[in-house]
Amino acid sequence: MAGLARRHLQDLRRRDFLAGAALIDGCWVAGDRRDVVVDPATGEQIANVARCHVAHMERAIAAAERSFQAWRGLLPSQRGVILRAWASLMLEHSEELAILVTSEQGKPITEARHEIAYGAGFLDWFAAEGERTYGETIPSHKPGSLLQVRMQPIGVAAAITPWNFPVAMITRKAGAALAAGCPIIVKPAPETPLSALAIARLAEEAGISRGVFQVLVGDSIELSKPLLRDARIRALSFTGSTEVGRLLLEASAETVKKVSLELGGHAPFIVFDDVDLDKAVKGVMAAKFATSGQDCLAANRIYVQKGIYGAFVDAFAAAIAKLKVGHGLECSTDIGPMTKVSVANKCRIQIEDAAAKGARVISAGDGANLGSNFVLPTLLTDVTEEMLIAREETFGPVAAVLPFHSEEEVVARANANEMGLAGYVYTDSLRRALRLSEQIECGMLGINTASFTGPPIPFGGWKQSGLGREGSRHGLAEYMELKYVCFGDLLA
Repeated sequence: MAGLARRHLQDLRRRDFLAGAALIDGCWVAGDRRDVVVDPATGEQIANVARCHVAHMERAIAAAERSFQAWRGLLPSQRGVILRAWASLMLEHSEELAILVTSEQGKPITEARHEIAYGAGFLDWFAAEGERTYGETIPSHKPGSLLQVRMQPIGVAAAITPWNFPVAMITRKAGAALAAGCPIIVKPAPETPLSALAIARLAEEAGISRGVFQVLVGDSIELSKPLLRDARIRALSFTGSTEVGRLLLEASAETVKKVSLELGGHAPFIVFDDVDLDKAVKGVMAAKFATSGQDCLAANRIYVQKGIYGAFVDAFAAAIAKLKVGHGLECSTDIGPMTKVSVANKCRIQIEDAAAKGARVISAGDGANLGSNFVLPTLLTDVTEEMLIAREETFGPVAAVLPFHSEEEVVARANANEMGLAGYVYTDSLRRALRLSEQIECGMLGINTASFTGPPIPFGGWKQSGLGREGSRHGLAEYMELKYVCFGDLLA
């Protein structure tokens, strides 16, 4: 694996994708300090990027404020042309972008390619949806008056994005903000700056105006502070942990920003004994091991009804045993490294805790022969609610299976958690599917499917899994304000 990412990066046609300069006020800023970017599979340095500081962020905020009126003044269709051009450039350079994603994040290259297409899809979708920000006419309760409701851009927006989907989480936020008429400043995760800076170059080539889309890299705490305290930032979107989301929400209160948060998940995956076993196993493999398990939608608590529990465990274990672990740039890899060693260590702690409390470890390994960031796919059975893995998000390729008896029991157990992002139900009973679609406390629910995300759907959670929605017309509304207008004496 040594040197694999470096060799692929040396072959990129777009050498400027590795320049590591931040995009601030239409200028590429190299900075006087640099941060190292590493391949999580090997720990090798693969690039370095500008480390922006507070003065850079303050310059970016001022530039975004200056650019607001001209950008909002464009027709929605004009903004749409630019967004579509950006999406086309992403697809044109999709292989190079995918190599960047895998090199700095670690996910298998096939999944990185999918992310690029998925991310470009948000730009395309919001390019069209921006033309449909309809208002209302209200039947008047005042004689001779005409009442209207308009949707108007909120102002300068900021996005703080995560390392697990370093491209798609930017385009999902930026596509909505830009289509709504709002400039946006992006602060990507320090682990994955290369792909963010690469798509910023493509945004510039697509014709996005100076100051309208900016990307600053560096220390998350240092660069977040000016975004939070500055009243010119009217909307803040964050994807990440619930713990950090709480802090950002508290800090945003001082300037009463419009905040959208996509936070942690702890998804229940419920399998009833009336379902086809192969279908359920195929679904749980997709829901658990995508992005090597580093996904907020990942199935964390796999509840299986007693009638098929043994058969399910056997089939699940057999499927897991076929997964290939390795460097994400190797075409046969199914499971890559964890992006951060802290994530890998959390997985190991959860495995040890479950084993000590009576869980059976069917398939396991610590990945030590590959490197400290690797966790081999692990199946834990007979898991109980007292174990750490049943109470907290895993974010890795560790699958916890819990038996249950009745529908009422499993609904109560699934809902007994502060998180409520996503859930999955596998059953051949339409009545049961309809009942659980009402009863499971989450923002998104897949019935007999592990695939349900995309640009048209409102992505977001209940409870402490977040606020607001991304994607869909509801995602566009996160960057707009309602304005009520009353025309008096107009019809007199």
